Amino acid sequence: MNPARSLVRWSLVCAFGWFALCAAIGIIAAEGALHPRHLPLEPGDSATARFYATRNQASVADVALSAEGGAVLRGWNIRRVAGNGSTVILLHGQSANREVMLGTADLLLRNGYSVLLPDARDHGASGGPMATYGVLESGDLRLWVDWIGKSYAPHCVFGLGDSMGAAELLNALPKIPEFCAVVAEGSFSSFREAAYDRMGQGFGTGAWLGRTLLRPAIDEGMLYARLRYGVDLWQASPERAVASSHVPVLLIHGLADTNLPPRHSERIKATDPDVVLWEPPNAGHCGASGAEPAEYEHRVVGWFDSHQQPAVITKMR
Repeated sequence: MNPARSLVRWSLVCAFGWFALCAAIGIIAAEGALHPRHLPLEPGDSATARFYATRNQASVADVALSAEGGAVLRGWNIRRVAGNGSTVILLHGQSANREVMLGTADLLLRNGYSVLLPDARDHGASGGPMATYGVLESGDLRLWVDWIGKSYAPHCVFGLGDSMGAAELLNALPKIPEFCAVVAEGSFSSFREAAYDRMGQGFGTGAWLGRTLLRPAIDEGMLYARLRYGVDLWQASPERAVASSHVPVLLIHGLADTNLPPRHSERIKATDPDVVLWEPPNAGHCGASGAEPAEYEHRVVGWFDSHQQPAVITKMR
């Protein structure tokens, strides 16, 4: 056999095998991302919410909304009896539920804010066949903001999200210009950038492996999500959303974050010089409140306090 022809044949076989392997990796990764581990609410979680509400002179109510695709979204609305008239929507991370945001809710309630804690779609007690990292959740958040406006027309509506919740919040900003200001901790800059990190984490290569050898797996996984489920994960891009929004943004990203490295928030900030970025040196992923609790409260509450403005909530749909 001609050696040159044999080399070409083996090269084609290896290339085909590699792309087939990448396709399998991409499909498995896409399925895992779209269908994350489901953490249900525990029986005592509602009691914990009522405890925080009672000690902050607030009332708590269960809320349910119907969203796109027939998904029923559920959450707690905790409203201060005598507060500052503004509400903060708190968004949790992947595979969590609203209960993990109760500590932040307590902090904000103490400082005069009412809070709304929704479960993201396909998380907690909320329905929906899958998580989409801001693609459908932007519309869900629009519904929550509209519900607040129709229910009691607060002075201002703010948003605060952690990790996946931070990305969903930022991704929704072009659709919800009525936000007075938002805080996003540990967000990814785009789903693709996060996928680069995820592909390399098991091998300790950082984003390099995902950007190079396993890039076809990411491309094929995102194509699979679009063809199989109609979900275009290219749309999950907080950095692009922030660039086209005028809502004031405070980013928080711990320099010790090995889950989603600080470059994600740095990329988002680079799109808009008015974005503020705080990088606590000893904080891990969404760990700023634990690493520097006093500074966290000072920055977050101060950010919201400084952006109180005449309400535009009544103009919402």
